Amino acid sequence: MSRKKTKQAIGIGFLHLVFWILCLIALVPILYAASLSFQGSGGALSDHFTLIPKNFTLQNYSRILKEEPFLRWLKNSIELSLGTMVVAISFAVVAAYAFSRFRFRGRNQVLRLLILLNAFPQILSMFAIFRLFKQANLLNTKTGLVIIYAGSMCIFSIWNLKGYFDTIPVDIEEAAKIDGASDGVLLRKIIFPLARPAVIVTAVMVLIFVWNEYLFATTFLLNDKSYTLAGGLYQLQSNDYSRSWPMFSAAAILVSIPILILFFCIQKYMVSGLTAGGVKG
Repeated sequence: MSRKKTKQAIGIGFLHLVFWILCLIALVPILYAASLSFQGSGGALSDHFTLIPKNFTLQNYSRILKEEPFLRWLKNSIELSLGTMVVAISFAVVAAYAFSRFRFRGRNQVLRLLILLNAFPQILSMFAIFRLFKQANLLNTKTGLVIIYAGSMCIFSIWNLKGYFDTIPVDIEEAAKIDGASDGVLLRKIIFPLARPAVIVTAVMVLIFVWNEYLFATTFLLNDKSYTLAGGLYQLQSNDYSRSWPMFSAAAILVSIPILILFFCIQKYMVSGLTAGGVKG
C-alpha cells in the first residue's frame, strides 16, 4: 500500500472513530431515559448516574397503559397524523407539479410568498385562529387541527416536492403526451411513480411533525381525553404531587417506538429518495 493510501485510510478511520463517539454521546440521554423507565419510583432521585437499571421492573409501562389514557392519546395522534398527511400531500403534489412545470404569471411571487409565510412563528397566528375556530365551532375537534397542520406543512411539502419534480426530465412527459396521455394520467401514472421516494419522505416528515406537535394540540383540544401523545406527556408532568419521572420516561419511550419503526421501514428512501435521478423505470 502506498504512503498516500495509508494516510487516506488513517484519516477515514479517524473520522469513523469521531462519528462513533459523537453517536454514543447523542445516545446517552436516550439510553438513560430507557434505563429510567425500567426503574422504580426513586430511580430518578439517585445520586449515582447509571445506564443499567438497579431494580428492573415493568411497572411503569403497565401503569402507563392501564392507569393513564395512553391508548386514547395514541389513537388521537394516529388519526391527526394520517389525516394531515393525506390532506397536505394531496394538495402539495398537485401544487408542486404545477409550480415545477407551468410558467404562469406570478409564479415566482407566489413561491416567495409561501416562504415568507413559513418564516413567521406559528404562535403569532394562534389568537386569530382561536377566534375563527370558536366562531366556526371547530374548537376541540380533530378537523380544526388537521386544517392547521395541513396548512402549515403544505408550504414545506410544496417546496420539497417541487425540487424533486424539477429533476425529472421533461422528455418523459412529452413522450407520454404524444401517446395521448392527459395531465391527470401523466401525473398519476408517470410522475407520481417516479417521485415516489420524495413523496414518501415528505409524507413521513409531515407525519413526524404532527406526531410531535404540542402547542396547537393543547391549545385547540380543550378536553384532556382528546389530547395527542405530546399533550398527554405534558399532562403526566403537570402535577407536582403526582409527578413520576420513571413513568414519564416509559411513556416517552412508547411514544418514540412507532416513529422509530417507521423510520427503519423507509430508511432506503431517506438515503436515496431525494438524491436519485428521475429517470428510473
